[in-house]
Amino acid sequence: MQTERLDATFAALADPTRRAIVARLAKGEATVMELAEPFEMSQPAISKHLKVLERAGLVSRGRDAQRRPCRLEAAPLREVTDWLERYRDLWDARFDRLDNLLEELKQKEKRHGRKR
Repeated sequence: MQTERLDATFAALADPTRRAIVARLAKGEATVMELAEPFEMSQPAISKHLKVLERAGLVSRGRDAQRRPCRLEAAPLREVTDWLERYRDLWDARFDRLDNLLEELKQKEKRHGRKR
């Protein structure tokens, strides 16, 4: 189940328009019309993007009288962050080894430079 949800989240975030919508919703709720404003596309096109984000669990829609505000849901982003965090530890360890190697090379270069 977690793999399917991660796949859906990454697929939803693969599109730059959807990432922009997520970035906007990170600032607070917005209606479809408000979300459509900065884009040169129709409201139905924005609605299609929102449906993809909703299926991935990234966005939910509420009811406030006549308004149907969209809001960002944090759980899928938290799962992506947790997944990426495992790889961060791997890369940190590799960068630490690279830093150590570079420091050793600098020290060798200093020693050899003095002997000349």
